Amino acid sequence: MTESLAKIEALEPIARQLEPGPDLRLEYLSQVNQRTEEFLEAIPHTKAYNWLEDKGAGLLNHPFAEEPNNIEQLLDWYDRHVNQPGLNPASGGHLAYIPGGGLYASALGDFIAAVTNRYAGVFFGGPGAVRMENMCVRWCADLIGYPEGAAGALHSGGSIANLSCIVTARDAQGIKSVDVPRAVIYLTEQVHHCVTKALRIAGLGESHVQFVPVDDQFRMDPDALATLIRADKAAGRKPFLVVASAGTTDTGAVDPIDEMGRICEEEDLWFHVDAAYGGFFILCEEGRKVIHGMERANSVVMDPHKSLFLPYGIGVAVVRDGQALAQSHQYTANYLQDALQLTDEASPADLSPELTKHFRGLRMWLPLQLHGVGVFRVAVEEKLWLARYFWEKLPELPHIDRGPFPDLSVVLYRFTPPGIDANDFNNQLINRCQHDGRVFLSSTRINGDTYLRMVSLAFRTHRDTIELCLQMLRENVEALVEEFAAK
Repeated sequence: MTESLAKIEALEPIARQLEPGPDLRLEYLSQVNQRTEEFLEAIPHTKAYNWLEDKGAGLLNHPFAEEPNNIEQLLDWYDRHVNQPGLNPASGGHLAYIPGGGLYASALGDFIAAVTNRYAGVFFGGPGAVRMENMCVRWCADLIGYPEGAAGALHSGGSIANLSCIVTARDAQGIKSVDVPRAVIYLTEQVHHCVTKALRIAGLGESHVQFVPVDDQFRMDPDALATLIRADKAAGRKPFLVVASAGTTDTGAVDPIDEMGRICEEEDLWFHVDAAYGGFFILCEEGRKVIHGMERANSVVMDPHKSLFLPYGIGVAVVRDGQALAQSHQYTANYLQDALQLTDEASPADLSPELTKHFRGLRMWLPLQLHGVGVFRVAVEEKLWLARYFWEKLPELPHIDRGPFPDLSVVLYRFTPPGIDANDFNNQLINRCQHDGRVFLSSTRINGDTYLRMVSLAFRTHRDTIELCLQMLRENVEALVEEFAAK
């Protein structure tokens, strides 16, 4: 026996332990299913935020070791140190930031995708997986109103999707390194920070960023935009990109997309719409009244893990001119020469920064097929009306100062009890509410003032959640006022 063969015979039985047999697989699956069922059944009675002192640090007491652990012990560690502390994003009481989803059908899709390990980067390697992802992108393009030549890809989220679109805009507008110092980008101070981060990563950090004024509802002023573009052109600068928000994170504001698109067409600028939060509200009639004109955009970002209720980890970038997207992202290598044999469908690897990627399409395709699109239309409209209901009920709370009528499902408000510094009061109030944890709220700063935010977007959020939120706010406001009075 050769040395190689002897080594293989010694190693193989151990290496094969990575392939559990059917009985062991069933045991693993049974244990995991039991824990997830217990979690789902407990959600209505579980805090949306659990303020634990150790914040999951106990997990560090279990380092990786040479010897295996049993599945039940590992699931105990996960539950105690990962699942319990902090935010419960699966809760209907998650009313902070921009909630993610967590549809069970998507979890099943991820499970199948991981077990089968289909490759969704290049058509040659996974034609069915690529067709599925392209089908999801095409559905989004149709919602926007894009022509057949549009293309896009499923990314990990809005940050990478925005980066992909900004890189495409840079290249399509012919911005070279020598042009960067006089290149001009237009957005508002309400734009998501991932956009300004993407500008830096895309090599545009030294370009000139114009923060366009907003109206009293935090929407971009289109007249001010047109004036700034003309002035920059007259000054010898190179305006090339306008970014609109279809639902800002701070306030939920939707910029006047249709008017901004018209201006960009007249001035020959690339028009990008960051609709990561609000994009899928166009599924319902009420949402379309607020968001219209996206078909004028050169590129759009929509996050299914926000207003389509899918789990974290999926954002869609769609570009009206698919060739422009490909020109910025396409590449090949000698070892990929076999992949050129089949080209029926565009490969995501040629339309995004990723080559190796998670098969994200199944987590989107399965719930849309299983539940039907109609229930998603109803669900997004319900969230919009829940925000309006909350806004209507706010005047019943003491010392309330509510923000503008919500464009979508973000509501701004603050409390201004007489004789108390409002910012101090609201900062302490949000801390109390987060320690309370029955629902999870967040705060922001607008023009130097602290505001609280309520966001109805989790698919488990319904009217009873809003009523609980109002009750929790009343109780904590009254208690805090008494504390201030006692000082």
